[in-house]
Amino acid sequence: MKKNYTGFTSETKKNLQLNAGLFFKNYDPTTDTPKAAITAGKLLGATQGGGEFSAVPTFRNIEIDGMPGRVKGLADIEKWETYIKATIIEVSEKSITAALGCTEIDATPDKYKKITGRNYIADSDYIENVTWVGTLAGYDEPVVIQVFNAINEDGFKLTVADKNEGKITCTFYGYNDVEDVKGDYVTPPFAVWYPKDSAE
Repeated sequence: MKKNYTGFTSETKKNLQLNAGLFFKNYDPTTDTPKAAITAGKLLGATQGGGEFSAVPTFRNIEIDGMPGRVKGLADIEKWETYIKATIIEVSEKSITAALGCTEIDATPDKYKKITGRNYIADSDYIENVTWVGTLAGYDEPVVIQVFNAINEDGFKLTVADKNEGKITCTFYGYNDVEDVKGDYVTPPFAVWYPKDSAE
């Protein structure tokens, strides 16, 4: 009989990530809870189809004559491409302005707020952080993933269809701030907050 190899261990169930999670604007993992952040109006909105986080480094490998491949110690990271993506099914002022990124709001019309785009990016357009908060099966605290100085580069695209819900898909890219520069090192604009095991 052939041996059956499996990666299943006593840790497997504990580390399973469950369900779609929540997407917030300016969430603070040290003080916020999901419930408190919802009450404070930080939730970007209900989503459909979950979302996605990506942090991908661009490598540069220095080539040496006579070496047939990559050489340990001769690789460098040129940049990080970092984003959080979500499809929001609430067509609200919050979701529209987050999608547009660069907006002006005129509240003077009687029945409306008039939202218009802008042809330049102001410092205030960058969202301090866009944060995904998700559940891990074996932990009381959630896992939290943040992208800093975020702005949506997809623009405002409202997809509508009969017998369906309107959807706004946003891809919030992270940008570095001058505070990220530490001497000759730049901290990539993301963080993952992973809960501690009770034994730690």
